[in-house]
Amino acid sequence: MLKIENQEENGHNILLLKGEVDASNSVILDEAITQLVTNGSKSILVDGAGLEYISSAGLGVFMSYLEDFQEKEIDMKIYSLSDRVFEVFKILGLDQLIRIYPDKKTALLA
Repeated sequence: MLKIENQEENGHNILLLKGEVDASNSVILDEAITQLVTNGSKSILVDGAGLEYISSAGLGVFMSYLEDFQEKEIDMKIYSLSDRVFEVFKILGLDQLIRIYPDKKTALLA
């Protein structure tokens, strides 16, 4: 099960992810990001503190936006991933393509 909460803070849109992202619910993550892009957000922070698991389908959602974000000058950062979830990003080399930070403060300062 995946729960996503959207918050706005100082011009940043923050997506708080709770639960698991897999093939059965990755569309929920996709819709949440699409809505932010459609609404003109220029800064998207993804709080992964509550993310327990992410499958390749979930990772694919993030990957599908990389080029679009670059073209539209949208800044996306992910922070507070558990070691287990971060390892999935790292194994697939996504830590080289997506900016991942240890905590919110570091992400905001970067």
